Amino acid sequence: MSSEGGSRQAPEPTGVLHGIRVVEIADELAAHAGLELAGLGADVIKVEPPEGSATRQIGPFAGDDQDPESSLFFWQHNRGKRSVVIDRAVADDVDALRALIASADVLLLSGADEALLAGVPGLSREELLARHPGLIIARMTPFGDDGPWASYRANDLVHLALGGPVMNCGYDPLPDGRYDLPPIAPTAWQSYIIAGEQLVIGILAAVFSRHRTGRGQYLSCAVHEAVAKSTELDLMNWVMRRSPLLRQTARHAAEKVSAVPTIAQTKDGRYLLTMLMGARNEAQVVAFLQSHGMTSEIEGAEADEAGKRAIPGSSAVGERSARLMDLVQRFVRKHSYANLPWLEAQAAGVMCAPLRKPHENVADEHWQARGTFAEVEHPERGRTLTYAVKKWLSTEPGWITGRRAPLLGEDTEQVKRELAAPDGTATAGSTVTGGSTVTAAPRDTRIPSPAPALLSALGKPMPLAGIRIFDFSWFLASAGGTRFLTALGAECIKVEWKDSPDTRMAAMAPVGGRAAREAATGPLPGVTDPSMGGQFNNKNAGKRGLSLNVRHPDGLQIARRLIAMSDIVAEGFSPGVLDRWGLSYDELRRIKPDIIYAQQSGMGTAGRYGRLRAVGPVAAALSGVSEMSGLPQPAMPAGWGYSYLDWIGAYSFATAMLAALYHRDRTGRGQWIDASQTESGLYISGVAILEWSATGRAPQRAGNHSPQRSAAPHAIYRSAGQDRWLAIACTTDAEWATLAALIGQEWTAGYETLASRLAGQPDLDRRIEAWTRERDGYQLMEELQSRGIPAGVCQTAGDRCDRDPQLAHLNWLTEVEGSKIGRWPVAEFPVKLSATPAYMGGPVNRGAPCYGEDNEWVLGELLGMSKAEMTRLADEGVI
Repeated sequence: MSSEGGSRQAPEPTGVLHGIRVVEIADELAAHAGLELAGLGADVIKVEPPEGSATRQIGPFAGDDQDPESSLFFWQHNRGKRSVVIDRAVADDVDALRALIASADVLLLSGADEALLAGVPGLSREELLARHPGLIIARMTPFGDDGPWASYRANDLVHLALGGPVMNCGYDPLPDGRYDLPPIAPTAWQSYIIAGEQLVIGILAAVFSRHRTGRGQYLSCAVHEAVAKSTELDLMNWVMRRSPLLRQTARHAAEKVSAVPTIAQTKDGRYLLTMLMGARNEAQVVAFLQSHGMTSEIEGAEADEAGKRAIPGSSAVGERSARLMDLVQRFVRKHSYANLPWLEAQAAGVMCAPLRKPHENVADEHWQARGTFAEVEHPERGRTLTYAVKKWLSTEPGWITGRRAPLLGEDTEQVKRELAAPDGTATAGSTVTGGSTVTAAPRDTRIPSPAPALLSALGKPMPLAGIRIFDFSWFLASAGGTRFLTALGAECIKVEWKDSPDTRMAAMAPVGGRAAREAATGPLPGVTDPSMGGQFNNKNAGKRGLSLNVRHPDGLQIARRLIAMSDIVAEGFSPGVLDRWGLSYDELRRIKPDIIYAQQSGMGTAGRYGRLRAVGPVAAALSGVSEMSGLPQPAMPAGWGYSYLDWIGAYSFATAMLAALYHRDRTGRGQWIDASQTESGLYISGVAILEWSATGRAPQRAGNHSPQRSAAPHAIYRSAGQDRWLAIACTTDAEWATLAALIGQEWTAGYETLASRLAGQPDLDRRIEAWTRERDGYQLMEELQSRGIPAGVCQTAGDRCDRDPQLAHLNWLTEVEGSKIGRWPVAEFPVKLSATPAYMGGPVNRGAPCYGEDNEWVLGELLGMSKAEMTRLADEGVI
């Protein structure tokens, strides 16, 4: 927890974005993006109106009063930034704002705070880009710059509903298949985190491109689009086979509801999550349980199933697995939470983790060894508070903790002095403010270097043209990271070997192909060809495929030759695999001194958990993400209905590689990145950790109600149709008054104030649902939105694909042609870059590769091998 007092923090080393200035005029939509850029070393200057940013009014608060200087939300998302107050009514302030933007590398805009620029001469987007051709303007909007829903109002609940996560998350239906409970929105603020993480990827790509070309550009990201493609299995299951998924308690949404839970309750009411990852893994679980005296008729793996690897949520649970999980349930019930032998189980091969609350990780020696958390001084309060401050380790400049969030206008005079200096930076170089040293960063020198001329299928240059990735990634958390770099123009060579291929068997193409899908009115059967997996196609589109046995001496030599021609080696294996192959980071540097080695694992290599096994649900359990979502206790946690941290991990992985590329362009130095999927979950749980540190309270689950108790009604209500739901969030008294007038019933008169609505939420929700349940959700959404009330249908993947006009307007899916799978849509990168747009077909303009599809091109074109030599390698089991 926090400590009293504390010494003054010493100046920190510079981060990889040192020299980049970000001017942030943004509310909660983009605040997380600014936090990450500050954490990577950028000088982020938050411009606020005299009354302060709207985000200073967001709870929870450090005290009982809603003091704008004690918002824990603001503290979390603005750590490391500086605050400048600009009064639009003061001419000198407007001049200072113009000068500040002129000094910026990136202008970050969103929401209510962006209004500071409205109507000011010379500060429109077009004028700024014309006057400052090197400026990068990055804008976050709820639904996009234009389109049929561009004027819609939303908050986090509405975005999670319209974007799809909600319909994947919640509790089991009744035995007859009917859902008696609404879907449950995951823990607060995740929609803006999802969008912010992806916007940072786009910003870094634009910064990298500008460093090489000197040209800035405009970036736009819609929260709705970013969220709509952040689910896991539901999208491709619908795209490929028209198969909807059903939500289940604390486990993956699936085509059929399983009676087998993944979480088991301890005798004192806490939970352990266990994932079965195929028959071979089930045999390990059986052996562990038997070692603890839990005997059963369940035996080891059947021979024909022993080598298969499962994707969580992608396959049905058989009777044998059901019996085994029942045995796990009985074993866990014999233990209290504190004495669960989960580490012993992990050592025996069991994929498991306790469902921690986020703050319970602070004292864990693994995260302490990694420096995941830091104590940040709050001198006005005479204490330090605990923050989650990093998502990966690296051998080059790492994450910058920074000082606590700025007081309103704390840095105004200092920044104005910097702007008045001849070179645009303070002559003294730094100032002591609020107990911390704040250094004015030198500007990025922008030394253009020629980039290869490579136009995408869109006819535009690709920002990562000329970058090559030797890609050992698999599953979503690592393969998803290289996916984004491929879409931005990197040539990605995906390496597989038949004895341990990537997970290809999920969301399979339908029997009958695209024609059958277009004619379908219900779910279609899928093919069994591993080259025709829709999920694999979505996360590996645009890559080249190489089959290579690196364990063979000739295969290792081929790998070494290709690494010498690459910029990044990316991998998602358990820690130590590449070391055992003879490709440790030291060895990689001997092959190519400036190589970037990016490693993604469940817990990170450094620390006591480096060898633990993890997939997305395990990372979510340990980080606290699962425990935070669901109805209030004593209800079970609902968790996430998909591997949420696979996507969050993928975003972080892409961010780490892009930051490393930019750093290498400026310094000539490569680096080793030790990324952790669970650590990324802790980073995005920062508000919960900070609330515990500041108040001693562990945040409690709130279901679909406002966790900050700042809005009511704020819930999901049944609408007409089977399992159809509508999210409504009245964030002001005026919105409620409008809704009450529309409902037009006498009972609404008792709920004029927020306090009365919060006190009577169960009755309020019941009465509102009596009004919504016979109405069509889309018609009601449009009616409410036309009156300025945030509302959104809880959309399924089918809704998003087939009836969402805004996503269609944003071209959220891109058609790519796979050699065997054919032509299918995949999710496009949601950040629109005006000068160097992403294209999910990558530089090769293709879907995901078949196994070893590009062997001849890689070995022949790149390495100059003859066909006879390649035939020999195939005969000897090398390729």
